[in-house]
Amino acid sequence: MLEWLEHFITDTIGAYGYFAIFVLMMLESALIPIPSEVTMVFGGFLVARGELDFIAVGTLGAVANVVGSWLAYYVGRVGGRPLAERWGRYIFLRQKELDRADKWFEERGELTVFVTRLLPVIRTFISFPAGVSRMPFGRFTLYTFLGCLPWSFALTWAGVLLGENWEVFLRHSRPVVIGVGVATFAVIAWWLWRRASARKRERAEEDELSR
Repeated sequence: MLEWLEHFITDTIGAYGYFAIFVLMMLESALIPIPSEVTMVFGGFLVARGELDFIAVGTLGAVANVVGSWLAYYVGRVGGRPLAERWGRYIFLRQKELDRADKWFEERGELTVFVTRLLPVIRTFISFPAGVSRMPFGRFTLYTFLGCLPWSFALTWAGVLLGENWEVFLRHSRPVVIGVGVATFAVIAWWLWRRASARKRERAEEDELSR
């Protein structure tokens, strides 16, 4: 499946160039699982071949990421909070956790958005909770762009340096991406287990007091 996706991305960029890079990076940032590592490194390979411009590819990738993040942010801002308040209890997400997230983004939103945009896997999903917590749109846009810019240019430069061997980067980066994904899943699973255990204790205490 991953190999098919990589071939799809490279074939699309080969056929449509800058337009394909913009659309693919926009979708990646809008919560669609399209690896930016493939898109931008292959874009760098085309730069090395003289088919595309380095500055244009790096900048376009960052701008496209920002546009895609607007979509995810908007979904979180409009529908995320009502859904979380209505259905959050089923994943042990209570009102105080939502309030805590709001306070976190109010106090540390800029740093959170900037840093997570530099991390594989996690970078794709930060826009939605930022929207749910109603982080100011202007600050969200600025720090999203500042975080996406070095990511896009670093991957493009990797493609330029590797040239015909650009796929080597993908082979070596896969374990890192998979590791971050597994670690993220483990943290979420641990948090859910912790909340379930806490909820179970609370119910036991409530039953004890009601007797």
